[in-house]
Amino acid sequence: MRLQYTAKQQIGGITEENRRLLDKLHRETTGPFTVSIAARVLRMNQQRATRLLAYWASHGWLSRIRRGVYITVPLGARHPSECREDPWIVAVTLFKPAYIGGWSACEHWGFTEQIFSEIVVFTTRRVRTRKQRVQDTKFILKVVPRERIFGTVDVWRQQTKVQVSNPSRTIADILSEPAIGGGMHHIAQVVTEYFNSEHRNDEKLINYISQLKNRTICKRLGYILEIFQINAPKILMYCKDNISSGYSKLDPTVKTKGKLVRRWNLDINVELGPKTGKQ
Repeated sequence: MRLQYTAKQQIGGITEENRRLLDKLHRETTGPFTVSIAARVLRMNQQRATRLLAYWASHGWLSRIRRGVYITVPLGARHPSECREDPWIVAVTLFKPAYIGGWSACEHWGFTEQIFSEIVVFTTRRVRTRKQRVQDTKFILKVVPRERIFGTVDVWRQQTKVQVSNPSRTIADILSEPAIGGGMHHIAQVVTEYFNSEHRNDEKLINYISQLKNRTICKRLGYILEIFQINAPKILMYCKDNISSGYSKLDPTVKTKGKLVRRWNLDINVELGPKTGKQ
């Protein structure tokens, strides 16, 4: 009788009760979930849920993303520990409120063919380190106040909505902080692609630059518009009228000094292209 009872209770190395609970997690969660979410779904207290999730993960029935965060895996998976969630979904789960931006958004909107191994995430959360690795993916975190979460759109990744900066907000962000745009050589190419694309929106771009309240954006953008002869007279005039006093580096990721251009109050410490604008 004992052998028959055990065989009935054990199916593929997992008890019927555990299989029922795991099935419930599969049905009622999408993407990564925390212990508190699991406790609510499974209708148990958080202490019991913590122990149960840890047990399932140790037996390969769940995959642990980081402490207290898991994803479900197919019950028949041969190597559950190797299961990986979409990094964008991981990002919005771990760092929300958050959006994907910088060079990652540039890739999404087709402004670059360059492939970046790290994902840029803007978050309102206080984080100890600005560079984190989760499931073999590196994340670059840019902490911003909650009021800076604007100019984003929702995109679907599997069954999860993820916020990404819209094309115009992406341009404003990378001009504000060239480090998250891959440096000014790359940003100049991206800006050119933006103005030649269907995503171009001069009004939105001016609005976002104004909201970010960083006049160095105007210096960098105005300079790029001139040297690459991009036809955007309204934006060029806006940039001229809103540059700040004092000199700023064209590319703060580069330590060298260059020629000072009074017209834009810029230290041209990298060469982007033929100089056609007045200096």
